[in-house]
Amino acid sequence: MAGVKRSLDKDLEKIVHVEAASRALAGSVGSHGLALVFLGLSALLAGVYAGVTTDTAVVVVAAILGGYMALNIGANDVANNVGPAVGSRAMTMVGALIIAAVFESAGALLAGGDVVNTISKGIIDPAQVPDAAIFMLAMMAALVSSALWVNLATWIGAPVSTTHAVVGGVMGAGIAAVGFQLVNWGTMSAIAASWVISPVLGGVIAACFLAFIKVNLIYQEDKIAAARRWVPMLVAIMAGAFACYLAIKGFKRIWKPDIVTVLVLTGVVFAVAWAVVHPLIRRQSEGMENRNQSLRTLFRIPLICSAALLSFAHGANDVANAIGPLAAILRAAEFGDVAGKVHVPVWIMMIGAFGISLGLFLYGPKLIRMVGDRITKMNPMRAYCVALSAAITVIIASWLGLPVSSTHIAVGAVFGVGFFREYYTRRSRKRREMVTRGRSDGSDDDDLTPEVLQYRKLVRRSHFLTIIAAWVITVPATALLSAVVFFILSAVV
Repeated sequence: MAGVKRSLDKDLEKIVHVEAASRALAGSVGSHGLALVFLGLSALLAGVYAGVTTDTAVVVVAAILGGYMALNIGANDVANNVGPAVGSRAMTMVGALIIAAVFESAGALLAGGDVVNTISKGIIDPAQVPDAAIFMLAMMAALVSSALWVNLATWIGAPVSTTHAVVGGVMGAGIAAVGFQLVNWGTMSAIAASWVISPVLGGVIAACFLAFIKVNLIYQEDKIAAARRWVPMLVAIMAGAFACYLAIKGFKRIWKPDIVTVLVLTGVVFAVAWAVVHPLIRRQSEGMENRNQSLRTLFRIPLICSAALLSFAHGANDVANAIGPLAAILRAAEFGDVAGKVHVPVWIMMIGAFGISLGLFLYGPKLIRMVGDRITKMNPMRAYCVALSAAITVIIASWLGLPVSSTHIAVGAVFGVGFFREYYTRRSRKRREMVTRGRSDGSDDDDLTPEVLQYRKLVRRSHFLTIIAAWVITVPATALLSAVVFFILSAVV
């Protein structure tokens, strides 16, 4: 009978696996079906509203490619905004998808970034392209290569910069169309430098804030008193940073304030946030136990707000990665002019905005889980450090004129939090004293011996190496692929 039971258990286990695989396959087929419907609607919008008398087929195909790129941006890039909050359990996956989709679409439609700079990224001179037909083929090659690369990165679980993918695509197509003299190599050098600057700066800032939280909140005798003193200040810093971030980056198409206005706005938002949050934290903390779980509760609402604001700013800025080349192709088809100012019709903006949201819903959870809990374990305090680092690093980079990637910053901040935890777990005397006295910080490693902790890795090295490798080869890979696609399109057309 025992043998029969074991056989029955094995058969039942196989059936369970088959059912799970069937559900996954059905979900995959359904997702692909919805994506194809969206691409069909993108083609329909282009056919109805493009209003061109020549090269209509080119514009329709470009609309499909722009929609495909928007889907991939949603699947890969948006994870950086909500992943830490989901990984820390401050938000559910469904809640994160809804908030991100709404605010990504709002950012794209209300404050979509200046696509003129996005088209060339300052790395090529469109005026050197001999005619509009070659320019349109180059932009289509850039869209194909960047979208395919981001799709591949999503499949292997690597969050990459869609901006850098477009940079590589435009550069490769430009070189194939005209030659190396088309490229501004000084700008390309700055972009290459950002591969190092973005994640390192994001990681350092996130680690500094986590160090502050550990010293001033987590390893304090009276955590509630410390929280009443410092949490309102930390939330106010986040509010001021996001006000500055949105003023500089999020609304740049409709509002470009001077530096004094930005500083005044930042200071006012900081003061108002502190005045509002201080009594709220005092009331919320009444009756709370003197433990880290209480601290985590106090950070949840700020995290939700930060995810929404990051999504809005991302939609405003990165929608251009999908629609910039499409808008340029439309202008070239309309006027035969490749160097003039590009106007973005509403129908193109809708393709970008809704494509990002749909891509997030259909394919985004995989990368959200990767950023949220598979690189290193998150809690609300660590996720707060990642979100704040993302905003502050973009502000610093904007003032210094550095072309940084929001993806590199956010993932670099996650790495920074993880590596700092490794360092602090092994080296902090204060932590060892608190844990010895039985006042754990709630981490999984509090009950481990010093000998074990010496070799404890809190950042998964396999994910770290995969992501870094994907970052390094994004621009050259998309450039090479774009050149190949351009030659194929030139031969076919």
